[in-house]
Amino acid sequence: MTSTGDEPEQTPDQTREAPSAGPSITPSVPHRVGMDVFAGKVRRTGGRRRSDNPHVQRRAVHRKNSTEPRRRELLQVLGIFQRATPDQLWKLTRPDNRHDKLTRDTLLDLEDHRLVRIESVQDDQRQVWVLTDRGHREARQLLEPKNIRVSALRKEKYDPVTGELLAGSYDDHAAAVTSTAAELHRVGIGHRLGFATEVPHRLGNGYVQRVDLVVRAREAGVPVMLLEIDRRTEDAHDLVHKLRRYWEWGRLLAPDADKHTMGLVRSRPDAIEHVSHEQRLWRRVYPPTRREGLVPLAFVFADTTKAKVDNTVQVLEEAGRRYWAPRRYDTYYRQAITAKDHSQAVPVVFTTLEQLQEHGAGAAVWQRLGRADEQTLTDALDNFDGEDLYRDQVARADAEEKRRRAAEREARRPVCKRCGAKFTDGRWEATRGREAWKAGDLAVCGSCHADDMAAQEAAAEAARRQASASLEPEDDHGQEPGKFRRLFRRQT
Repeated sequence: MTSTGDEPEQTPDQTREAPSAGPSITPSVPHRVGMDVFAGKVRRTGGRRRSDNPHVQRRAVHRKNSTEPRRRELLQVLGIFQRATPDQLWKLTRPDNRHDKLTRDTLLDLEDHRLVRIESVQDDQRQVWVLTDRGHREARQLLEPKNIRVSALRKEKYDPVTGELLAGSYDDHAAAVTSTAAELHRVGIGHRLGFATEVPHRLGNGYVQRVDLVVRAREAGVPVMLLEIDRRTEDAHDLVHKLRRYWEWGRLLAPDADKHTMGLVRSRPDAIEHVSHEQRLWRRVYPPTRREGLVPLAFVFADTTKAKVDNTVQVLEEAGRRYWAPRRYDTYYRQAITAKDHSQAVPVVFTTLEQLQEHGAGAAVWQRLGRADEQTLTDALDNFDGEDLYRDQVARADAEEKRRRAAEREARRPVCKRCGAKFTDGRWEATRGREAWKAGDLAVCGSCHADDMAAQEAAAEAARRQASASLEPEDDHGQEPGKFRRLFRRQT
């Protein structure tokens, strides 16, 4: 169709397009679609992000699967262990759940409240969560009434040039410590509030030995245990030095020990072996172990090989024998007693983190120095050859000694030369006492001695009667009896 002269000529830019009847490939965008969606911006379904407007305070959103107890548990765990992955937090809080989905939902809820944050993401896509400054203050309030040590805050670090938040460094040793605690808690060995990390132990010379992990699980048969996590970054002899320090710390006297004991130990350091554990320093810090000996120590090896573990254990057994090995009891029945005195030794057990994760901490994956077989943790800590066995063996040895002495005494018992009967205990003692001369013939038994005494008494009685009969006066031929006898007595 050609245009007429009356109509103005239209340029391409002025041409009006007819509306399309079908769906448009590039739909038009209104100037403002909604409250949070601006022109030129596609609507999102994943919710609002912090990058939209980081300066606007957002309203906290409670996740569907998040509850107040779960949030409180995660804050407590992160307050104790400083940082952890969702898998570790799941095992430390709700190990009965089939997976860690609820834990991850709770972490997102805490992130919405700005109580936790992601510090780093590992190559295997594991997220490492830590507390924010606000979350650290809340965790401290949750832990302080229970006198639980709170770990230091992981502060945010920014690039000085770009101002971007830098990812925190991932400590493999700290991760192994948290994983060990998670595996213990998963099988009921220790409550999440019964763990403590980096606990200091000050020696007499001022040196402070910090233990990686302390677990208290009285219900599981482990009232207290110290754990050292080794990724084979330390020499085996360094572990021997650690064992020696824990042994020395266990021998320190408590500040409130009685003056006599303190003076005795100062003059004779070896006298501490005869001091009750109730007067030692470690009993002011930890509860009784319910086993003889000092506080037990466990070495957990991670990210290593079996050959390296075997070499390390061999060095510990040989170079550290003075500190972990029990002694023989100093008793009269030395040959009959096979029990060992564990009262001055540190019980040392060991395992690997891989075994804990594969079989569980409640399985027979623990081994004690000086033993060849793997056992459960409680069996490895028990002293089957300790004080209980010693008491049984002493009781049996006492009974056997009494029987032996009774047999020897019976063999020495005298026999009567007259009737052949054995002496009674009374007759035997009478012939051996200071007044044995009164016992008569010492070679006859009590019955024969009684017969002899009866015969002697009868003979004496007959002699007395005979003497009396010989002294009787003759007949005075009708005189008044006694008349001249009295006169005679007067004259005399």
